[in-house]
Order: sequence, then structure tokens, then C-alpha cells
Amino acid sequence: MSTVPVRLTVNGEPHEVEVETRLLLVHLLRDTLGLTGTHVGCDTTNCGACTVHLDGEAVKSCTVLAVQADGAEVRTIEGMADGDKLHPLQEAFWNDHGLQCGYCTPGMIMAAADLLQRNPDPTEEEVRHGLEGNLCRCTGYHNIVKAVLHAAKTGKGGTVEVPAPSQQGAQSAEAVAQEIKP
Repeated sequence: MSTVPVRLTVNGEPHEVEVETRLLLVHLLRDTLGLTGTHVGCDTTNCGACTVHLDGEAVKSCTVLAVQADGAEVRTIEGMADGDKLHPLQEAFWNDHGLQCGYCTPGMIMAAADLLQRNPDPTEEEVRHGLEGNLCRCTGYHNIVKAVLHAAKTGKGGTVEVPAPSQQGAQSAEAVAQEIKP
């Protein structure tokens, strides 16, 4: 199968890789770049374990082709901390016991950061609604919601450097969409 070049910035670091056009973003992140914090749970967008930020918005990377991220800024769970200092959401999940096995945690944190960027002072109902696309098979969500609300109270739960949407990434996505139209 033929490959195409993809240029993207992941967690602030530029990357240029050759990928097959069918490669999913989640596999580029995990298998090519070695960023294994983004998990593969279902490959059908049901669980949210693969949630990352693409040009500042939460997406499920198991349904985004790597070529659609050409020219884009991607942030994974590995890019949330500032060196050894955890992101406020990571701190809140730790302090409020918002994790058990940890498999869903990266996706939950990425979805929660997206929610808090859009709504810095959510109600419990808004947090539950905002996390609906992310499944946890271990908990009853009580401590996850508690952690998100705690991070929101600090006023920094959604604070992540939000890149401007990339025009090149949007153009690449449109080109790919045009290629795969029947």
C-alpha cells in the first residue's frame, strides 16, 4: 500500500511521518510515535479511551485518519502535564480517586479538559453530560465527576494551551474526504 507524508505537531513537538492512508490517528500516536497513554478500547467511538485534542477540540482518535491530522496540533494525555507537575485535572483525578484500573482515565481527562475549556464552571449534570461519550467499566462515575468539579473550582481544569485551528489540516481533511466520497 502506498504512503503519504503527514506533518503534525504532537504535544508541542513537530513530527513528519510517512503513513498509509488507512492508518488511524490512534495507531500513529501509539505505534509510530510511542505515545501509549492514548488507549484503544473499542475502535468504534463507543468508549472514549482514545480521546485526544485535535486543534484544540476533543476527538476520538480511533475514528480519525492520520492523514486528516496533517498540519494539525494534537495533544495527548502525555502533553497535559508540565514536566513533573501534573495538570490540575490529573491532580484532581488522583486526589479525588477518579480512577481505578486507569484504562479510561486518559480519555476521561482529555474529554473533561475539553468540557472545562468550553464551560469553566459546569454543574454536576453538565459534567455528566459532557463525559457521556466516555465509558468507565470500573466506577460508578461519582468520583470522576467529583474530580472534574474539583478541577473546575480551582479555575484551571481546562487550562491547556489551545492552538489555533490549522488551515492546512482542514484542507488536508477536506482533500481526503473528497477522495473517499463514492
